[in-house]
Amino acid sequence: MMKLTDSFAYLKNDIPASAVVFFVALPLCLGIALASGAPLFAGLIAGIIGGVVVGALSGSKVGVSGPAAGLAAIVLTAIGTLGGYENFLVAVVLAGIMQILFGILKAGVIGYYFPSSVIKGMLSGIGIIIILKQIPHFFGYDASPEGNFAFFQIDGQNTFSEILNTLNHVHPGSLIIGVIGLAILLLWDKVLSKKAKIFQLIQGPLVAVVVSIIFYLVTKSNSGLAIASTHLVSVPVPDSLDSFLGQFTLPNFSAITNPQVWVVAFTIALVASLETLLCVEAADKLDPHKNVTPTNRELFAQGTGNVISGLIGGLPITQVIVRSSANIQSGARTKMSAILHGFLLLISVILIPTILNMIPLSVLAAILLIVGWKLAKPSIFVKMYNLGWKQFAPFVITILGIVFIDLLYGLGIGLMVGVIITMRNSYKNSHFLHKEGEDVDDGKIKMTLAEEVTFFNKGAILKELDNLPENSFLELDVRKTRFLDNDIIEILEDFALKAKERNITIKLISERGTVENPPSYIEFFKLRPKAA
Repeated sequence: MMKLTDSFAYLKNDIPASAVVFFVALPLCLGIALASGAPLFAGLIAGIIGGVVVGALSGSKVGVSGPAAGLAAIVLTAIGTLGGYENFLVAVVLAGIMQILFGILKAGVIGYYFPSSVIKGMLSGIGIIIILKQIPHFFGYDASPEGNFAFFQIDGQNTFSEILNTLNHVHPGSLIIGVIGLAILLLWDKVLSKKAKIFQLIQGPLVAVVVSIIFYLVTKSNSGLAIASTHLVSVPVPDSLDSFLGQFTLPNFSAITNPQVWVVAFTIALVASLETLLCVEAADKLDPHKNVTPTNRELFAQGTGNVISGLIGGLPITQVIVRSSANIQSGARTKMSAILHGFLLLISVILIPTILNMIPLSVLAAILLIVGWKLAKPSIFVKMYNLGWKQFAPFVITILGIVFIDLLYGLGIGLMVGVIITMRNSYKNSHFLHKEGEDVDDGKIKMTLAEEVTFFNKGAILKELDNLPENSFLELDVRKTRFLDNDIIEILEDFALKAKERNITIKLISERGTVENPPSYIEFFKLRPKAA
């Protein structure tokens, strides 16, 4: 468990990262609320609770929580079905309680049963979706709200027809500041951040946003370049404390006897938990420090966040990969970044909503374009292709499902393909791991992998490796292993980094001989002779 002092030790990393996540989260909180048919302030409440409350309770160092695009369609339908937003909030509270129970019942293990190829497909698919969805906003065409990631949009368009419509609605002012913002971000990322520490402390997105506000103020009297309010951030601006407090909505608990409320609550709890667990798995893979998030604790944190969010009028919360990946890309080291981004949302909507409403959506689109590109770089596709069709097929199918349907359908189709491929190449094996030597107090532990080890065994192997004591000697015998899933190889690769920190020596025994602390498990197993 991370100590409180650890959170403050990396403030120089976490404060700049929190600012970037804030600028990514702000339009998404508002856009997802709009796409959900909920009050705009409800999205901000969910973002604040997701940052401050869930961030504090979560065991994830880099994950960021808030309102999720994947739940927008469910929320939109449920508000109408249940007869109003106050009734819907009861379902959010109940969903949170169910998630807490999921955590207590240790349902977090479900996340380990999604193959690595599907998780990577999810990351790349979301990256592509971000790029496609932000192109209209970058050019100043904002017909579809931020956070609407489904292929078929609520305005009757689809992802590609929306881009084609953009050609007839290009706004010069938005495009100019979008290009300037993108240039600043690229200059900061590729050049300035490597020149001096000041450019690492002050992040490019903050500079881009400040420049965009100045551009808006300078050009607002110019008929050709002035950016209309429809192309700007739109945060509710209260004129008094009473009007600010009036934006909070309380649930109507008299609706708790309605069976439909319980159906919606269970649906939200199930979908939000699944989306969270998959995001946790994806964020841990993106994390350069390879921290492992305790999944049951994450469900408890998410459930607590949803109970509080529902009680004060907020949307359902999940851990979300767009904000989490932006957090990781910005160099966050601890959960303090997620917590601070929540406080930034809270402080800004109270103190400076008017200034926030001067930020052009096109410059925020530029920030998200960079995030999307880093998630879906061509090198990722090349790497997955080189791993063979068993990894590449589920990877590509997951991407296609996410881009052309939505996140959950894409994941479901990708998982189905991954399972079929695994079953096709599997044969029965009574056990995958034999462990001995743990009762002898000499620090030596021997693990023998069975003939076939697939991603179904990922959770158990990860648990065994994490439980190894410091300063121990692990003898890993793979001489009998004929099929080792790429997911397991990646676990060994990630564990090798952690083993160095915990002073664990790894001795790998294979048909090719014995090697101590191999530099690359991926290369080692790529070169080992294949079974006939």
